[in-house]
Amino acid sequence: MSTRSTERTISFSHPFRLTALDQVQPAGRYRLVTEEERLEGLSFEAFQRVRTLLYLPADSLPGRTREVVDVDPAELAAAVVADALQSLGTGPAGTA
Repeated sequence: MSTRSTERTISFSHPFRLTALDQVQPAGRYRLVTEEERLEGLSFEAFQRVRTLLYLPADSLPGRTREVVDVDPAELAAAVVADALQSLGTGPAGTA
């Protein structure tokens, strides 16, 4: 089965928390990698997400260790939206 990975950077303007993380993470830019497997037997190309990996800490200095955490993509998307709303002043402080 063939796989593919896509990488992007997400940014948080405020500290945030996810259930997969032990503690609140600081604001910053985070590397996000999504791994997907190709679905076989279809007449068109399609992929299914296998996992979403978030690299910690944000903006790590060269030579420092990074932790990689498998996160829930829906929860992460909700945290990104909550962060944006908080930046606009429309969301409650501390919710992310």
